[in-house]
Amino acid sequence: MKINYYPTTAISDGQNGEGFVGHGIQVIRDDLVLAGKVITVQLPVGENGAVLEALLLAEEGDVLVVDARGDCNRAIAGDFVIAMMQKVGIAGLIVNGAIRDLEAVRSLDFPVFCKGTTVVAGVKNGGGKVNVPVSLGAVSISPGDYVFADLDGVIVVPKANLEEVLVKTKQKIVSDEKREKEVLRDQASTIAYLQKVTQK
Repeated sequence: MKINYYPTTAISDGQNGEGFVGHGIQVIRDDLVLAGKVITVQLPVGENGAVLEALLLAEEGDVLVVDARGDCNRAIAGDFVIAMMQKVGIAGLIVNGAIRDLEAVRSLDFPVFCKGTTVVAGVKNGGGKVNVPVSLGAVSISPGDYVFADLDGVIVVPKANLEEVLVKTKQKIVSDEKREKEVLRDQASTIAYLQKVTQK
């Protein structure tokens, strides 16, 4: 199912703060955002072979989520592999680990969220797994879950909760927009709001 992007802050409010992937994973280009269904890869430290297997299994619009055990010494992908992700229709990459060829990857207009960068290539000795449950920090992610990512961070929504979370997310966006119009209208309205919420 193709889904629309919503800000991660609104998604977080829609599921009471659950599912936030901290762990130092950040976007490499501030102007790119990401939303989609997850296909997962679990890797031994320094390995990247299973990433290529995932490219053959991914459906168009999938987001590739890679658990590289937080290793930032060896890259799970560089510009060539990430360009292949783009060509097969993957929507973006999220990795608890590192990539390389940062300048070239930034030029691809492809959303990449990672823990860091390196100059060292990954190895292909085997042992990686595709479409298995993985963890990014304290957040468990299963194939078919959904992910939203932007400059504020990465948040995961379990597939069973998606519809409910999106309803609450949309409601929160509408209520926040209404509040901003009312409270930020002028100085008096701002002060009145502050007095109300602080009961002074």
